[in-house]
Amino acid sequence: MGQQRLGLNLLSLIAVLREEGRLPLRAVGPAGPSGSAAPLGLATIQWYLRTVQRLRLSLGALVGALQQVARHGAAAAEQIRQQVRASPVSHADETGWREDGRNGYVWTFSTPTARDFVRGGRNKEVVDEVLGSACQGVLCSDFYAAYNHYPGLKQRCWAHLLRDIHDLGERPPTDERLGAWATQIHGVYERAKRLASPSPAQRQRARRRFQDELLALCTPFLQDQAAAQRTLCARIDKFLPELFVFVAQPEMPADNNAAERSLRPLVTSRKISGGTRSEAGSATKLVLASLFGTWRLQGRDPFLACRQVLASPQL
Repeated sequence: MGQQRLGLNLLSLIAVLREEGRLPLRAVGPAGPSGSAAPLGLATIQWYLRTVQRLRLSLGALVGALQQVARHGAAAAEQIRQQVRASPVSHADETGWREDGRNGYVWTFSTPTARDFVRGGRNKEVVDEVLGSACQGVLCSDFYAAYNHYPGLKQRCWAHLLRDIHDLGERPPTDERLGAWATQIHGVYERAKRLASPSPAQRQRARRRFQDELLALCTPFLQDQAAAQRTLCARIDKFLPELFVFVAQPEMPADNNAAERSLRPLVTSRKISGGTRSEAGSATKLVLASLFGTWRLQGRDPFLACRQVLASPQL
């Protein structure tokens, strides 16, 4: 990377400590983060480098190192986005993220081998920005309206739906009709999951049959103002064509758990740091999250993968 103070190994190490180790850049109080061994008000990464590497780096130098890794990895992050766009199946979800004290959101768009993160509002334009107009893969998501306009096939998350049905049943007073309805809905889902039909035509017929069964269970409550399940029945009615795509396409999961797992490291990081302090900090964080999240999925050594990116020529 030319003449500079920090070489490939050290830059990679700092990035790995930050992204994989989730070590904070700033100390909390004079003794470092709670439970940390970092003394003298040092951040944990500073303490580690001073103790193990005999290297003293300022907070600004650490931030600069991470920004340098993100700049050099921008091309690899863009390749990850193109992989997501080209994938036959992708998962999307979003979570809150504060930047300089301002509320915002981080979105994840992931596949079985790639994770792409972007910060923005909670609006549908973020979906267009990441997936682009040419993306035609199946998009798995929850029931949030920002995904409604996506032109390709959509699979809505059964885990979210069944969780809401379960939570509804936990509310007092006990409603026998509600319990029976919930059991029947769950039964339709379980039978759809167990379907093992090799023929595409048979799977399509089964998809329509399950849709009809589900609608029949919900129709009696759509106009019943007193029914506790009326709102969920309306949701099922609205998204009915997007609930059994996994029956017609067995490679498609029925839930969006992959997106939630994708967000988990960022949520942990948010709890440690509270977010980012600037637009540049957010950009750095999300490029690194995309790179390290993808390497994690692919089972690659993060240090070696980061070093390889840094060693690659820049076009």
